[in-house]
Amino acid sequence: MKNEYLLLTPGPLSTSETVREAMLKDWCTWDDEYNKDVVEVIRSKLVKLATQQDGYTSVLMQGSGTASVEATIGSTIDNNGKLLVVDNGAYGARIAQIADYLNIPCHVVSPGETSQPHLNEVETALASDTAITHVAIVHCETTTGMLNPIEAIAALAKQHNKTVILDAMSSFGGIPMDIGELGIDFMISSANKCIQGVPGFGFVIAKQDELEKCKGRARSLSLDLYDQWHCMEANHGKWRFTSPTHTVRAFYQALLELEQEGGIDARHQRYKTNQQTLVEGMRKLGFKPLLSDELHSPIITSFHSPMSDAYEFKRFYAQLKEHGFVIYPGKVSNADCFRIGNIGEVYPEDIQRLIQAVSKSMYWNDNVTAA
Repeated sequence: MKNEYLLLTPGPLSTSETVREAMLKDWCTWDDEYNKDVVEVIRSKLVKLATQQDGYTSVLMQGSGTASVEATIGSTIDNNGKLLVVDNGAYGARIAQIADYLNIPCHVVSPGETSQPHLNEVETALASDTAITHVAIVHCETTTGMLNPIEAIAALAKQHNKTVILDAMSSFGGIPMDIGELGIDFMISSANKCIQGVPGFGFVIAKQDELEKCKGRARSLSLDLYDQWHCMEANHGKWRFTSPTHTVRAFYQALLELEQEGGIDARHQRYKTNQQTLVEGMRKLGFKPLLSDELHSPIITSFHSPMSDAYEFKRFYAQLKEHGFVIYPGKVSNADCFRIGNIGEVYPEDIQRLIQAVSKSMYWNDNVTAA
């Protein structure tokens, strides 16, 4: 059950041994022990983690996080709707791409990958284009590690009576927020992110009255958010189609471990300490973060690649993997960089070991002997 390396990525990520052990039992998708005692408990716990306000519900969806994003976009916007998307990274761009595939009109606000959205541009779009019915934004844009100003964007959207869709894929469970207080109508995340489960399903936490409006709107059978929710409501947690039982049971265990850690506030503090330890250590080795510190999330950090003709990411990656760490390549279109995540079953002492491994892996530096 031991792993050879830590996944320093934004998900899939390193999980606890007990989360992995939870997958060692088979489950029947029709059995009450699974549906009532696992799925329904998960649904209830997710809502309580997301908000203290009444009127919210949750629905689990098979597939990747993107499948849940597509289910939400395709189920909440009717044929007369129009979506405003904030795109300052690959995942905002993906929402716009989903809208394009589904033939949903879309207005895109694109401040660039290293900038937060300009509120005046969002305000102008909402005021001038009355056809816009929905606003979508990514909370933590893991393209760079950017943390977007969801409070301000949601407030603007609500001033103009728009439905707000929040992609909190890489932040929910790791950054404190109350989506009810923020006015979020639909929030999307995934099992293999800050809750520290494994891949296999995503979930949507939604205002129930808004979700009920989605009946008959879906542009896909398997990605019909309303029908999936209605089936779970009517059948005590039963999924419409085969559910990822092992992944679901692992997620249940991960939720218990989040509670044991002290909840989202405690996990956020650990992730924040990880990220600060990472940036401080990498700077001492000569690495420069892509973003300014005030834009950083505690989830993942992008660093400029070394200015050396000898540097090659694949070689650097391979050497770090030999030392027990896996990192991410860069995803920014106009900068050569790589990314290091801080989430999962990872602690400050692990980050300190990583810094030592990075130092030993800097083969392009003539003053350091390659490991």
